[in-house]
Amino acid sequence: MVSDREASLTGSAGPERRVAGAVVVHEGRVLLVRRRVAEGQLSWQFPAGKVERGESSEEAAVRETKEEAGLDVAAVGQLGERIHPITGRQVSYTACEVIGGTAHVADADEIAEVAWVTLSDVPRYIPYGLFKPVQRYLDVALRP
Repeated sequence: MVSDREASLTGSAGPERRVAGAVVVHEGRVLLVRRRVAEGQLSWQFPAGKVERGESSEEAAVRETKEEAGLDVAAVGQLGERIHPITGRQVSYTACEVIGGTAHVADADEIAEVAWVTLSDVPRYIPYGLFKPVQRYLDVALRP
C-alpha cells in the first residue's frame, strides 16, 4: 500500500489531495485571492481548488479562477508541481491569461477579497515566499 506522502511525491495522490492553482498575470500584476478561512499562514493565494475526477490541472485552474474570482482565463503553460509546505497537498501551478471579465469576489462563501498585485508587493501578501518556478515566471512576466 502507498502512503499519502508517497502517492503525492509520485503524482498518484487521490483526487481529494490534488489542487490546481492559477497564476493569472494581467497588465503588470498577478491575481491573488484572500480565503475567508486561512490555513495557518496561508490566507492570500492564487485562485485554486481541488482537481475533480477526469479533469486536468489546467482545466481545474481555469474553472477555479472563474468560480472564485469571476474571471475567464485560458491556461498558457504548466509552471510546476510540489507538495505545499503548509497544506501538505499536491499543488500544480498553471500560468493563465485573462480572456474576459473583471476580477471580483464570485464565491463569497470561500473568498473574502481579490487583489491585483505588483511583483514588489507579492511578499506583503505571501510573506513565506513563492514556489521557485512560480517566482521565476513572475520575475519575467511582471518585469517592469
